[in-house]
Amino acid sequence: MRYATALTRDPAATYRQVGLVGRTSTGDPHALVSMLYEEGMSALRSAAWAAERRRFEMKSERVARATAVLFALEAGLDFDAGGEVSRALEAFYHDLRQRIVQASLGTDPRPFHDAADSLAEIADAWRSVRGA
Repeated sequence: MRYATALTRDPAATYRQVGLVGRTSTGDPHALVSMLYEEGMSALRSAAWAAERRRFEMKSERVARATAVLFALEAGLDFDAGGEVSRALEAFYHDLRQRIVQASLGTDPRPFHDAADSLAEIADAWRSVRGA
């Protein structure tokens, strides 16, 4: 009963949770990686928005979300099959996490926008490789 009560307190959160379950239930690893890229970019853009408006709690939450996404992307790397590409992505994710954490100490939204743009470049490359 507590679970249902918690879900009705925040209908938007419930909708997001149901949507997330629906998108991840396909089991398609390529789709899951795309979803992680989208979530990471969204979290970074939200962090920038929060930094601009001095909404520090929201900024902190979004930074935590973005770094968690980057950890998940890194954990999914297959170094045996991916070779140099996997190692390059590992370094990219690590560097991006470091930049995000450093940016979280200030109030400038630009580093979050830059990080989202960097992640978008990788996401675009992922989509083009996947589509080929």
